[in-house]
Amino acid sequence: MKHYIMTEAEIKFAELIWDNEPIGSGELVKLCGRKFNWKKSTTYTVLKKLCLQKIFKNEESVITSLINREEYYQHKSEKFIHDNYGDSLPEFLAAFMSKKRLSQKQVEEIKDMIDRYEEEM
Repeated sequence: MKHYIMTEAEIKFAELIWDNEPIGSGELVKLCGRKFNWKKSTTYTVLKKLCLQKIFKNEESVITSLINREEYYQHKSEKFIHDNYGDSLPEFLAAFMSKKRLSQKQVEEIKDMIDRYEEEM
């Protein structure tokens, strides 16, 4: 599975595209200038990098996503668990819960997720 890697600045840039897509490249340059104080060249450099990672595409000066926001954050979460907990969700949850007490509502939500998962199997 491909893991997408973006810096914090690139994530903010991606969020801007996701919030406004499809967006023309000229409009994207203007938005980045206002929001990030970026020059045109900076916008195109970052866009090119993210297009090479196949996160976005630029066809006929219109930018659209190849992966959406939810897919990106899912990949990011999976990579974190893989890198830090050897792909073990139970180890991640154990580490998380060792420092933080779950509310009853959170416990119920997790139980419901597990129940739905088991029903789908």
